[in-house]
Amino acid sequence: MTDDEFVHEIYALSYRRLVGQLYAVCTDLATAEDVVQEAFVRAVAQRRTFRKLDNPEAWLYRVALNVHHSRWRRMKTYVGLQPKLTPAPNALELSPDHVALVAALKGLPLAQREAIVLHHIADLPVHEIAATLGIPVGTVKARLSRGRSALAEVLTEEDNHA
Repeated sequence: MTDDEFVHEIYALSYRRLVGQLYAVCTDLATAEDVVQEAFVRAVAQRRTFRKLDNPEAWLYRVALNVHHSRWRRMKTYVGLQPKLTPAPNALELSPDHVALVAALKGLPLAQREAIVLHHIADLPVHEIAATLGIPVGTVKARLSRGRSALAEVLTEEDNHA
């Protein structure tokens, strides 16, 4: 298998999953697709190195997340305001529970949102999240705990209002 074929295979296996994870983090489908595509562009540019990675999908997630963070910082610098987030198009056929979860995730700080998405949506264990984000395991556990508590409050309030 050539380096290009390897990248193509990872793309076929991981693209939709990565977009789903990044959508939950950045809460905008177009942005999620853009940052994941940018991560794959970088993988193609470094295909020999990319092929040697132990976990190429984690690398892609981290790169996509870094691209998102860079865009966010630039947006805050030049505009000074958080970009208005648009709802996901109906073409994805998202369940009402998924839509409610993404809406609740919007209210979390980015660091907690990332930890929740990686653990509960990407099914990564705590030590892999720590490695992916470059933070201590204890920090991941704290973010998960705080994020779960905040989500529980928001989702309970929504259930009470329904």
